[in-house]
Amino acid sequence: MHSTTRIALVTALVAIPASLFAQAGRIDEELAKGRAMLAADNPGELWELKGSKLFYEKRGPKNASLEQCDLGQGPGRLEGAFAQLPRYFADTGRVQDMESRLLSCMVELQGFQEADLKKNAFSTLSRNSDMEALATFVAAKSNGMKLAAPLAHEKEREMYAAGEKIFFRRNGPMDFACTTCHDDTAGKRIRLQDLPNMNDPKEIQGVMSTWPAYRGTQSTVRTMQHRLFDCNWQMRLPPLGYVSDFSIALTTYLTQKAAGGMIEVPGSKR
Repeated sequence: MHSTTRIALVTALVAIPASLFAQAGRIDEELAKGRAMLAADNPGELWELKGSKLFYEKRGPKNASLEQCDLGQGPGRLEGAFAQLPRYFADTGRVQDMESRLLSCMVELQGFQEADLKKNAFSTLSRNSDMEALATFVAAKSNGMKLAAPLAHEKEREMYAAGEKIFFRRNGPMDFACTTCHDDTAGKRIRLQDLPNMNDPKEIQGVMSTWPAYRGTQSTVRTMQHRLFDCNWQMRLPPLGYVSDFSIALTTYLTQKAAGGMIEVPGSKR
């Protein structure tokens, strides 16, 4: 091959990845603009308002509000509660995240049936979820605070250890683990969705501190329980039980890894 031709070929081959990187950079810029526009007028605030109404409204067979619900800071004290969840609760003997704790309160204080609450925990095209609204309202009471879930109780440490194993374990028909999508490899994306590196403190803080979040593609607010359910489904695993120990263990691990992240909910996502 003539030397001039060889040089031209090498130059072309080098230019290809450079152009791809440039194109990827433009895509990232445009996606960032779209996210900023959504965040500026976040519809998730409507769920927060609905959650406030539901929290103080007398409902259920016992015709009671949730004002005596103890989310870890004492009955009815919401400020900072989400920032310190998941945590161990002596009255249930379990480590609970926000949604499982709200569910316990709705059963004990208001008399709702646990099975009914679990069945309607996620919104559908024809029905909005009260739990998603309540979770958004309670979480927003910790806005501006840092994630600081405790890890002092033995059961909290057990949940953390279990969540760590779940995060790294490969399983299912696709032989996937959480790290298959969320490892140290930069620039991963599914369609238009960036895949954060959950081993990077800054990136995991940005994730865990912004759920519940309004999802534009679904026109509703989604919670961390739903996010984990969806990930589990995408890995082709059996349906993840709502507020199951599996889900709470994983949330405990991820929240601990995101400690110090500044809470800002409802977030806005694609």
